[in-house]
Amino acid sequence: MNAFSIRGLLVAASLALAVPAGAETLTLSTPDADTSEITLAAKHFAEVVKQKTNGELEIKVFPNGTLYGGDPSAGVKQLAGGSLDMLLNATSLYATFNPKFTAIAVPYLFDGTDQLRAYLDSELGEELRGDLSKIGIVGLDLWSRPLRQITNSKRPITSPDDLKGLKLRVPNNPLWVKFFGAMGAAPTPMAFAEVYNALQLGVVDGQENPVNVPVSARLYEVQKYLTISNHIADAWVLGMNPRRYQALPDKFKTALAEAAKETEDWKAKADAADIAASIATLEKNGMKTNELSPEQRAGFVAVSKSLYPVFEALVKDPSFFQRTTSFAGKS
Repeated sequence: MNAFSIRGLLVAASLALAVPAGAETLTLSTPDADTSEITLAAKHFAEVVKQKTNGELEIKVFPNGTLYGGDPSAGVKQLAGGSLDMLLNATSLYATFNPKFTAIAVPYLFDGTDQLRAYLDSELGEELRGDLSKIGIVGLDLWSRPLRQITNSKRPITSPDDLKGLKLRVPNNPLWVKFFGAMGAAPTPMAFAEVYNALQLGVVDGQENPVNVPVSARLYEVQKYLTISNHIADAWVLGMNPRRYQALPDKFKTALAEAAKETEDWKAKADAADIAASIATLEKNGMKTNELSPEQRAGFVAVSKSLYPVFEALVKDPSFFQRTTSFAGKS
């Protein structure tokens, strides 16, 4: 049992305790399985809030996008509209609503999650969080994710040429399409809820995500090769409906803010501890792993660098793009 699973069981057990009569209740929706890192982090967040409010504020976590029918874009719209209280979803999704979020995903921009976390906590991260108000969402916090890796059913990936002809599921974000398309892959935007069946049926050959995702989604049943490429960073938006937020007393708002920060730190540590365990689980279930050497990685970095003018255009804010690449030392 990995670190996330153990913590998840402890959190689930504590959440089962009775809450005081008349307690305020909020729902929090996540896109992934009950055992996924983001749902376990959501449950941890809920428990911290409960502790900080002496049980006066309860957050009920709903995984697998069940509250919004598995349609991530619909989830964001429902959050803004008020039919969802709280939502955790990826910054790559929010780029559909605010292209500035695309800047986080510029391939090989961040050297690791420590640098990504520093960025999310910087003035640039605060600017992104504040911009959520323009689409009718309160941004409580931005949480880091592990860097993304590639899995597929065809062959090991050691160079951009190995991606040629590979049908690769990607998020519904044009940056992914441009990057993988430039290497000759056939990038296929698709909601994650559809990915397992698409891989099983051969509609797509592979996908890319943090390495814990193919574990929680059991993609090892339909994938053979794992490439540790660390190619793209991503993050989670912890968003809330403004009307629900404004209706809360100040002590609850303070508890939410403090719990969000504490959970981000808890999650980052759990993510780091879980990477080796996730790789071991995938290998135990028959997947073959290769990690890009510095020389192999350079080929992918060169593709990304050549696309900077394209990425800047996708961000639609040259100043923000340049400030982001400068922060990461990749101008």
